[in-house]
Amino acid sequence: MKIVLIAGTIFPQQSPRAFRATELAVGLAKQGHEVTIYAILGEYDYKNFEKEYQLTVRDLGKSYWGNINSDGVYLSRTLLTRVLKKLLYNVIDYPRVEYFFKTIRALKRETKFDYLITIAHPYGIHWGAAFFKRFISKKLFSFWVSDCGDPFMGATYHRRWNLFLKPLEQFWGTQTDKITLPIDSAKEAYNDACKDKIDVIPQGIDFNKIKIDTYKKHEVPTFLYAGTVYPLLRDPSQFLQYLIAAGIDFKFYVFSLDSSFFAPFEKQLKGKLILQTYMDRLELIRVMSTMDFLINFTNKSTLQQPSKLIDYGLTQRPILNLSSDFTQEEQLAFESFTLGNYSNQTKVENIEQYNISAVCNQFISLYTGNVQS
Repeated sequence: MKIVLIAGTIFPQQSPRAFRATELAVGLAKQGHEVTIYAILGEYDYKNFEKEYQLTVRDLGKSYWGNINSDGVYLSRTLLTRVLKKLLYNVIDYPRVEYFFKTIRALKRETKFDYLITIAHPYGIHWGAAFFKRFISKKLFSFWVSDCGDPFMGATYHRRWNLFLKPLEQFWGTQTDKITLPIDSAKEAYNDACKDKIDVIPQGIDFNKIKIDTYKKHEVPTFLYAGTVYPLLRDPSQFLQYLIAAGIDFKFYVFSLDSSFFAPFEKQLKGKLILQTYMDRLELIRVMSTMDFLINFTNKSTLQQPSKLIDYGLTQRPILNLSSDFTQEEQLAFESFTLGNYSNQTKVENIEQYNISAVCNQFISLYTGNVQS
């Protein structure tokens, strides 16, 4: 098949949506499909990437509204764009609504193909594809799947402007053929009119690339968290305050793109909290495999599940779930973990479902089950 994917960013950007888009494009190309993937690219040279994986990478073009490039650079983030984001983020999803126009332009470049996969966030990609299908051409592609990592209007952590965004989301729901979500519980965030279009397809990674080290117990409890935190939603403040007061020896590694949240705690923990920026996903999995155990800060909302849990599961190290409240029960579980008792660990069930080959098969089954049936 000829397949076109449109995403916000791809490799080498280190983010869940970039991982999703890149792994899916590469996985489908390995299955023999003719794959083209669009994103805002930046300065990274994709010639070797295209040659290695036998696919085509195309640029959505420079962002003038302050969206990030796939190389991790914000070329157009200015005082004006920051002010506009503060004013318009919940009104029109600025600056990500820019992808609406970029998606329309990208589809205009294409000749007829079989299968369109749009990947959000940013939801502007879905909206642009919906506009293109409804008002420009219904015949460019045979089948369209909208992949959604997180909900939009149904997200509990944002109060968005219903007057414009709600009708826009409903319009998109009428145009897309299918909607894919990574977890079943996220379905409740979508309006009833499109729920019959929803299928659950988890995140995926190429298991053949995973390398883990032989584990050796550390002299002091050594544990790690990798990912983003959000005040009130995924908030480790209570846990960090406990660590400050506990008076125990440990090493806590945090890998995060933005370490500003942890910086005040780093000073108080005096060398016990080690802040690191993100590294390559595969290398981070290897590093995680050397830890005594891994920390997962859970979301207060059940509509989302951190995609890093898949990476955690691949490390074969014990996982400890902690809520923002850091309850007495969780404190006791943590203390047991520091003593090497992992009886309360969280296990990632059915890990094989996250192999990218299985994920790609599910996407292809959506097409064959709806177009060729």
